[in-house]
Amino acid sequence: MQKVFFTMLNSIKLGFIVLLTLFTSLNVQAAGGIALGATRVIYPSAAKQTSLAISNSDTQERYLVNSWIENSAGQKEKTFIVTPPLFVSEPKSENTLRIIYAGQPLPGDRESLFWMNVKAIPSVDKSHIEGKNVLQLAILSRIKLFVRPANLPQTPEDAPTLLKFSRIGNHLKITNPSAYYLTLVNISVGAKKIDNVMIAPKSDMQIPLPTGAQGSVTFQTVNDYGALTSATTASLG
Repeated sequence: MQKVFFTMLNSIKLGFIVLLTLFTSLNVQAAGGIALGATRVIYPSAAKQTSLAISNSDTQERYLVNSWIENSAGQKEKTFIVTPPLFVSEPKSENTLRIIYAGQPLPGDRESLFWMNVKAIPSVDKSHIEGKNVLQLAILSRIKLFVRPANLPQTPEDAPTLLKFSRIGNHLKITNPSAYYLTLVNISVGAKKIDNVMIAPKSDMQIPLPTGAQGSVTFQTVNDYGALTSATTASLG
């Protein structure tokens, strides 16, 4: 968890408050005393709704919490309803967001990706900031939301075993024949490290190889609970 709250005071009296939104991607999603109950949301497509817990561990601060869902292109998604979309989180409290999909049926042979956004804005006591400059940061936590059809041919646990790797010139080609989005982390080819990637279902991608990268591929994936799986080694086909 990470608390990002910065107050800057100086002698110049401008008489206004600047509110900034800081976009972050954290392993544990938190803003001040606000924490999400998961690092990703799995929405079974047959379910009427799913939920996400939000807690405020701060003993004094209240937060205004605003939530919405975006598609993979970063646009607000009107086919989802998040309730409540706006609420005040009291100190030492817990709340639950209800997430409802109200759009047309999504593909039934693979997962669909969306992004859950939760913005937490700390409360302001005007009597404490009157006549002062205040720079106050709000935090936007952004986690993946996967809509998962029923009866997919593989389990999410088996999906990483289906990945195929091959070398094409100075690029590593990764093929994902499974129905799941897979996030690969701690990737290396031989002794050379490669940036983390997420690969869509039934797709392939190519990523540049570092100079001198030789040997087999070692990687981990992120499971439904946000934890890392055991390291796997695969040969380059």
